[in-house]
Amino acid sequence: MRADAGGDAAPGSHKVKVAVLISGSGTNMAALLHASRLPGAAYEIVLVASNDPDAPGLRFADGEDVPTFALSHCGQERAAHDAAMAATIERSGAELVVLAGYMRILTEAFVERFPGRLINIHPSLLPKYRGLHTHERALAAGDSEAGVSVHLVTAELDAGEILGCLKVRILPEDTADSLAARVLIAEHQLYPHVVNRLAARMRSGMADKG
Repeated sequence: MRADAGGDAAPGSHKVKVAVLISGSGTNMAALLHASRLPGAAYEIVLVASNDPDAPGLRFADGEDVPTFALSHCGQERAAHDAAMAATIERSGAELVVLAGYMRILTEAFVERFPGRLINIHPSLLPKYRGLHTHERALAAGDSEAGVSVHLVTAELDAGEILGCLKVRILPEDTADSLAARVLIAEHQLYPHVVNRLAARMRSGMADKG
């Protein structure tokens, strides 16, 4: 796996450097990567990192010539694992850290290393249904709609500022699996939009300081 970061953008065309953390197939990461290559995109992905060396998303990123890093959390203390991941992210030059199916609860020390620059996507309309089993809980409650939210990550689980959300109607015949499949489509639409908007805002702030 590559561990080098891409080169700097030309003067005046700076793109915000993004690190994406995954644990599995990386479909949201793939959506983010493809969107980053569209005309006018404000960000570029400089690292895909995972706590699972066998995560299929790493193979996808390697195939797209995106630098990757993997470090299994098995047999490691959470604080030590988080510290190693954070150090790798910092070496990549990433200015924004995006969680995309990263199935680890981060330590407070990790979150504090990226204040206001760490975001997550969650398959519910927050503040409803923080944590796991969101689709089952929405169906059990008899909700008429579910959805997805992008939020800043804080020390409290799924409690940071909401940056964007997208609703998905719940159909009478829905199961947790069928609902999850449609919510995932919404995730692939919403996440690149929010990341690009945030990156554009960050780029504008950097230009103002310059």
